[in-house]
This record gives sequence, C-alpha cells and structure tokens, in this order.
Amino acid sequence: MAGKKVLIVYAHQEPRSLNGSLKDVAVAELSQQGCSVIVSDLYAMNFEPRATGKDITGTLSNPGFFNYGVEAHKAYKKQSLSSDIIEEQKKLQEADLVIFQFPLYWFSVPAVLKGWMDRVLCQGFAFDFPGSYDDGFLKGKLAILSLTTGGTASMFSKTGVNGDFRYFLWPLQHGTLHFCGFKVLAPQISFGPEMASEEERKGMVASWAQRLKTLWEEEPIQCSPPWYFGQ
Repeated sequence: MAGKKVLIVYAHQEPRSLNGSLKDVAVAELSQQGCSVIVSDLYAMNFEPRATGKDITGTLSNPGFFNYGVEAHKAYKKQSLSSDIIEEQKKLQEADLVIFQFPLYWFSVPAVLKGWMDRVLCQGFAFDFPGSYDDGFLKGKLAILSLTTGGTASMFSKTGVNGDFRYFLWPLQHGTLHFCGFKVLAPQISFGPEMASEEERKGMVASWAQRLKTLWEEEPIQCSPPWYFGQ
C-alpha cells in the first residue's frame, strides 16, 4: 500500500536459501506497491544477540548489582542505550508493518533474532507497567511471522508428532509481539522446504508473494489463548 513503511527483520545466513527468497520477494512486492521497505539482515549486520552491560553507554544506576532490565529501561529514558539498539528502535518506530523472516530453531527463533527481541524491545520503548498487550507502546503497528520449518505440515498438526504449530507461536506472537502492542497477522509458514521438490519450493515463494498483494486488507488474528489452544 503506497506510503506504508515496512521493516523486515531477517535471520538467515544464506542469501540463496528459501528464507532469502521469501525475504527478496517481500521486498520486491511491497516496493512495487509503493511501500518503503527496510531490511535488518541480522547475520550480515553481525548483530549482537547478548544482553550485557555494553548496551548501556552511560553510568549504571546500580554498578554493584547488575540488573539488565532495570538498566536498559533507565538507559532508554536517558537515551544512553548503545547505537545498534537505538538504530533498530528507530526503524521499528517508523514501521507500519514488521515482517520477521526466519527458520524455526527448536520451536523458536534463531539466537540472533531472539537477541534482537531481548535488546530492542526494552521497557520504556516497547512496553511499560502499565502499558502492555492492547496498551503496549507499539500499538497501531502490524506484525507477521514468516517462517520455514524442518518438519512437514502433518507433523505440526494436533495429532502430529510436534503438536499443532499454533502451540509454538504462543510465546512469539502473544508473549512478545502482542505484549508490545502489535496487531498480529496470521503467520506465513512454509513447511518442510528441505523435503519438498524445487517446484513446491517455488510454490511457497509464489504463495507468499500472492498473499502480500492483499496483506493490508487482512484482519489480525484474535491473539488470545483460544486461537492457540482451542476452547
């Protein structure tokens, strides 16, 4: 949609991977719509995943006992967070839509993306108390997870060996994105690309490109326990 700003937070090491293709097709399709698109390519940026005292450039409020959450919150208010965090927060602040593109690692995000969430979504910036879930500070923004899995779709069903895919989405979509105020669109899951044919992989990229054409018209999911775990 013309004039919209999109941030793609991308976590894959190989540009020619399916994740790379899904990211590229999103950049192409959304740019063609007139959106301005920025990609944070976390591996290429050598993004630091560890939450440490180095994230605070000023003096610590309690040098005798380090509490990351407290120090990051205070540093955010004093504008003394490290420049890489401030840079990502600026991109996020301006975005209307954030796409997270990643391969599923252990039912979760790769470490570099987990570190991005840990460091960038700090108290004061993304949420506060009060100021979470529907009142989270990133309200008014849309988020979507576009991910690839090792297992096939049937393995991620209620009766499959991994259980329903919605179970592993709970901490990411609800506990992180919704917590910070995002409205969450239904995930784009490309199941088992390693086990698929070249033709099927091309189909995964094409169906994502197709969905992106009307993404702005989609209604967010009802991000509450029944969506994930049934009644």
